[in-house]
Amino acid sequence: MKPAVNAAVTTAARSQSSLAQSSSAQSGPAQYCYGLDIGGTKIEIAVFDNQLSLVDSWRTPTPTDNYQAFIATVASLVQQAEQKFGATNAIGIGMPGIIDSQGRVKSANIPCATGQQLAQDLQQALAQPLHIANDCHLFALSEANGGAGDGKMNVYGAIIGTGAAGGFCINGQLAKSRQNIIGEYGHIAASASVINQYQLPINACGCGLQGCYETYIAGPGLAKLYQHFGADKADTKVFVEQLKAGDTIAKQTFDCYMDLLGAAFASLVLSYDPDVIVVGGGLSKITAIIDALPTAIAKHLFAGVEVPPVQAAKFGDSSGVRGAAILGTQLAKNDVNGERL
Repeated sequence: MKPAVNAAVTTAARSQSSLAQSSSAQSGPAQYCYGLDIGGTKIEIAVFDNQLSLVDSWRTPTPTDNYQAFIATVASLVQQAEQKFGATNAIGIGMPGIIDSQGRVKSANIPCATGQQLAQDLQQALAQPLHIANDCHLFALSEANGGAGDGKMNVYGAIIGTGAAGGFCINGQLAKSRQNIIGEYGHIAASASVINQYQLPINACGCGLQGCYETYIAGPGLAKLYQHFGADKADTKVFVEQLKAGDTIAKQTFDCYMDLLGAAFASLVLSYDPDVIVVGGGLSKITAIIDALPTAIAKHLFAGVEVPPVQAAKFGDSSGVRGAAILGTQLAKNDVNGERL
């Protein structure tokens, strides 16, 4: 049975939001847009002006086991922003997991939200529209608008961090799909030829499949590769240090890793034909990886297919809240015009 949203939060939020909305409606377009980045440990809200310059941001711990507390926490952050900066109809939210075509959430990081109609419940709590998308999708949206992919028609944003996923933008807006699963390249089966060449184990993935790219190219996967080639323990930090020092095991690991990552990104080139691939996440901060990627991708493309430019993200860790604010702004305009993305 679906838990009820806290009535006190709903009533207070509706009262406050109705007053704020009335004021906003009289004064014309909102001066600010709000972006929220929901993670497994913290929720961050950021306030941007109409030029997407950051004005303020703050964060609070994420309630992951109590849905009522989770809704109340998100609603409270929006209320705090409205108290400081006034109401806005441009509110976007990013979170890990999949939001299906029915608006239901599936998120291992926030178990209390799984199966819930999160956008609907938050809109009820706040009595105003807002928009939710996958956090990796919003990374791509941020980088396609003023970021490393600015001015390009087709932008693929790829995250390589604790996981591996991404998003795809066309003309500065998120591409639509039936199940909202565009960008889940981390759950494509890794190249059999690369697995065989390096005699790698077939790793079980948290998604329930076997041999997904994410289990090799995300941070934990890289650490396991390092141990596979003879390191004493699976430690990405030690790997990076030893790679800089020219250690043989680290170099073997790097060669294998780049082969896997190149094959994964070659599949993105063949599937999306992007004008640019923008890479973010913790591993993207390893300069050697970004530098080696074009050659690694080319190895897995057939003759005549060009490798698009590969760029490190411009906004880095800020892309989540920034992309959420952009989403809220774009869809608020569509709401006004009677359109929906």
